[in-house]
Amino acid sequence: MNLNQQSALVLFSGGQDSATCLAWALEKFSCVETVGFDYRQRHAIELQCRGTVREAILAAFPEWAAALGEDHLVDLSVLGLLSETALTRNVEIQITANNLPSTFVPGRNLLFMTAAACIAYRRGIKHIVGGMCETDFSGYPDCRDDTIKSLQATLNLGMDTRFVLHTPLMWIDKAQTWDLAASIGGKPLVDLIIEHTHTCYLGDRSHRHVWGWGCGACPACEIRAKGFDRFTTADLGLRRDL
Repeated sequence: MNLNQQSALVLFSGGQDSATCLAWALEKFSCVETVGFDYRQRHAIELQCRGTVREAILAAFPEWAAALGEDHLVDLSVLGLLSETALTRNVEIQITANNLPSTFVPGRNLLFMTAAACIAYRRGIKHIVGGMCETDFSGYPDCRDDTIKSLQATLNLGMDTRFVLHTPLMWIDKAQTWDLAASIGGKPLVDLIIEHTHTCYLGDRSHRHVWGWGCGACPACEIRAKGFDRFTTADLGLRRDL
């Protein structure tokens, strides 16, 4: 199958990581589409943030307007029905018996990438971009580099094509993710991510912090807050002028 070498599909949740990946893709490819997933997540507010972030990017960076293409929203409610996790049920966030946090949704990224590949196949898109990271993360096995490499091989075999799966955040921590956004879009992009993206597992957008909106106590908020603090700490040599 012929795939457009300059096209990309970004797994876009509306969060910090996926917004950074979207900006990364818009700098790199001439045609970029986005895909989000409704799996009946507890923090479904992120689905509303997706459109807001896309609109804010177009307003702040009109030079990306020609590259930003269609948005796709996929109903994966079956994932919510199959899983018993703190992201799909109103239960406490804690470490489970297998040493994984109860926020781990088994198979989530595997399904996300597979669904994205189905869309990419139909749309003739070669590059698929995800925000998976195994540096600053909660230990999810489907965020590991080995998982993504194996999945790329499986998808290409199963669809007889040559997708390329990109994970630009895989080997950087959260502070470096903030720094990557700054290197791509400067203060406007950092401010956009702070104000419009959503990371909080509890879906809290009633508390505003220097790093953005959220409860401030869940694992996602803690990782984001600590990364922002390190990003803005002068002795780390990061972009402290922002």
